[in-house]
Amino acid sequence: MRTITCLPTMLITALLLFGCKKENDLQIQQGTYKGTFTVTYESGTHTGQTTVELKDERYTCLANANRIPAGGSGKYFFDKKSITFNDENFWTAEFDGGLILNGNYDYTFDGRNLKINRMNEIVTYTYDLKIQ
Repeated sequence: MRTITCLPTMLITALLLFGCKKENDLQIQQGTYKGTFTVTYESGTHTGQTTVELKDERYTCLANANRIPAGGSGKYFFDKKSITFNDENFWTAEFDGGLILNGNYDYTFDGRNLKINRMNEIVTYTYDLKIQ
């Protein structure tokens, strides 16, 4: 009799653990994403509007005149934990290179909203985007 009463509890637990898709179980969709870029330094936070296009394993990030963000373009790839952008442009060194969409980032994607984030000890770079 004991196994019969435990069976419903085990089924409910299994459904809760395996029945729901996690955000990063969804594949990032190709397309145009618009939203905000935020950089947080010890001295303050700066935000700018941006557009990121993902198509055929290539990306383009539009820059703002104040380089918040600075932009970037090249190849990208992702797995369930991170997304890596390989910028292919030549840049001068008079600004924070982290403002370029380049390198390895953590991300979440829910099918519509894409949040890309990278941080180090003193700076955080965040793209908060929505597919168009």
